[in-house]
Amino acid sequence: MVYIAEENRYSDMPYRRCGNSGLKLPAISLGLWQNFGANKPLQDSRDMLLRAFDLGITHFDLANNYGPPAGSAEETFGSVYRSDLSPYRDELLISTKAGYYMFPGPYGEWGSRKYLLSSLDRSLNRMGLDYVDIFYHHRPDPDTPLEETMGALDQAVRSGKALYAGLSNYGPEDTLRAYDILKSLGTPMVIHQPSYSMINRWIENGLHDVLREQGVGSIAFCPLGRGQLTGKYIDKIEAESKSGNSSMKPEAIEPARIAAFRKLEDIAKRRGQSLAQLALAWTLREGGVTSALIGASRVSQIEENVKCLEQGPLSEEELREIDSVSAVIKDIPW
Repeated sequence: MVYIAEENRYSDMPYRRCGNSGLKLPAISLGLWQNFGANKPLQDSRDMLLRAFDLGITHFDLANNYGPPAGSAEETFGSVYRSDLSPYRDELLISTKAGYYMFPGPYGEWGSRKYLLSSLDRSLNRMGLDYVDIFYHHRPDPDTPLEETMGALDQAVRSGKALYAGLSNYGPEDTLRAYDILKSLGTPMVIHQPSYSMINRWIENGLHDVLREQGVGSIAFCPLGRGQLTGKYIDKIEAESKSGNSSMKPEAIEPARIAAFRKLEDIAKRRGQSLAQLALAWTLREGGVTSALIGASRVSQIEENVKCLEQGPLSEEELREIDSVSAVIKDIPW
C-alpha cells in the first residue's frame, strides 16, 4: 500500500526555534537508538516511523552505531525512507552522529577528521541520502585536538553532506570552546544533545547557561530516565522491595526512593497524565530544552508520549513540588 501522510499532521505539534538559528524542531522527536535495528521486524519499525510522522514528528535522530547490530538502524531508516518517506524529504529533519566505537582499527571511533568524515559517508550510504540535516560529534575525544574535530564538522557542512553541526555529551567548558572554534570557521554550532530528565539534571550546572548565552538549541535524550520515569519501573522496584530476593541494587529499592516516585506519579495523576507524560512536560517546560527525544518499541508509546502536549504548562507550584520530590531520587540504571 502506498503511504500518504496525514493531511493534518502539522495541526497539533508545536515547533520550536533551535537557538538563534532558522531551524525549528518538533517538541517531540523520535530517536532510533535501540528498537530499530536488524534484530526487530522491519514492519514494526515502519509502523512507528510513519505514525510518528503522521503525528507531526518530523525529526528522526540516528547515529552510526545504532542498531543492533551497529549501522542497522540507519539501514532500517533508509529502507522506510525509500519505500515511504522519500516524497517528504524536504519536510524531514534527519540527524546522525559519529564518535563512539563503530568499526575496528585506529579510525573506527572518537573524533579524528578521518573517522568523522568517513563515518558520515557510510551513514549517508546506509540511509540512501545525499545529506543529513544535522551531523553531531557524539562524544568528546580527550586525545584529538578540538580544532581537528570541529574542522571536520565544518567540512561536513561546507561539502553539503550536512546542513547543520551539533555536539552531544560535551560538558560546558568544551562546549564553549567548540562553539568558539566553529564560529571562527563560519559554521555555527546549532544544537547540543545532552542526557536530561527530572532525575538527571547535570546540564543545569553550567551547560544550560552556555547554550542559552550563545544561542544554541538543545534536544534531550533519555527524558524518561532510561525508563525510570514510567509506571512500569515504579511497579517493578516496589515489587522487588517486597520480594526479599531482589536482583536490583539495594539503593534502587529504598523505601524513600519508591515513595518519591509515587509522589511524582500522584502529581501526574492530578494533571490527568501518566508519569511519562509528566516527565516529558517537565523537560519541555519554559527554560527547559528545545525538543525531547523519545524512544519507542511500539506505536502506542509514541502516541502516549505525544499526548503530553495536550495539557497546559506546569504551574510554578507544580514545578516546585517536582523539584522537592525529584531531588531525593538517585538516577540508578535498571
